[in-house]
Amino acid sequence: MKLCVLASVAVALLGPPQPGARVVILGTGTPNADPDRSGPSVAIVVGNDAYIVDAGPGVVRRAALAARTDSIPALGAAHLRRLFLTHLHSDHTAGLPDLMLTPWVLGRVGPLEIYGPPGTARMVGLLTEAYSEDIEIRLHGGEPGNKTTPVAVPHDVQPGVVYRDANVTVSAFAVHHGKWAHAYGYVFQTRNRKIVVSGDTRPSEAVVTACNGCDVLVHEVYSAERFKARPADWRAYHSSYHTSTYELGDIAMKARPTLLVLYHQLFWGDDDEALLRQVRTRYSGVVVSAHDLGVY
Repeated sequence: MKLCVLASVAVALLGPPQPGARVVILGTGTPNADPDRSGPSVAIVVGNDAYIVDAGPGVVRRAALAARTDSIPALGAAHLRRLFLTHLHSDHTAGLPDLMLTPWVLGRVGPLEIYGPPGTARMVGLLTEAYSEDIEIRLHGGEPGNKTTPVAVPHDVQPGVVYRDANVTVSAFAVHHGKWAHAYGYVFQTRNRKIVVSGDTRPSEAVVTACNGCDVLVHEVYSAERFKARPADWRAYHSSYHTSTYELGDIAMKARPTLLVLYHQLFWGDDDEALLRQVRTRYSGVVVSAHDLGVY
């Protein structure tokens, strides 16, 4: 699967992604079990390095597919070394043991470094304990391959700069996601691009401040029109935890991204074009609705 059609539209409008910094949408899914959409995950690829945001179900295999068919070797399993979690909802973390263990088995040198809100270290510790027998057998049961331990090193982080290397500076910022005490978006500042991933959030001025004319804003969204027909209890939930198409249009007008990318979309019977029409009633900039493996 090569670049999706919508990604191609963005390229036609904006030119190709600047060398050294690409946004790869590994998964656009939600808790709804859509076989065409893996769980939410975004990769920022800079040269030979990948920086993953969230670990929804299917993350490792989606990354492997991008590595093979879109010629992005940084997304090969052995190269998946850095993960940034926006929050600890299951749909954003159900692929975490896969991301911890599968690349380790397939030749990753060193642990998976995991950065996330408070509670991240506890989750990683419990997962390591849950798979302790598997780890022991792979280390000492005669299996050739990587003997590196631990398989993962977690970091509970606070808003601010959480990671820096020669490619990128990564900053976390707090967003409001219902009753979660800690939920983050992330800013990736490379030499030539500023990329913002919203995480799961209701409408937030923090996203506007973080983007502030950024090159790419990747933002979650739900259909404002289909929301009207949802049961009252679900309307109360979604309005507290997520952002509607109309609300996102208002946010984008203030945030002014060069490209707005919709992901983690709740359609409820709508399609990509319907979401785009709704956003465009409030926002006049360039916007696409992502599919898995879109590259921007």
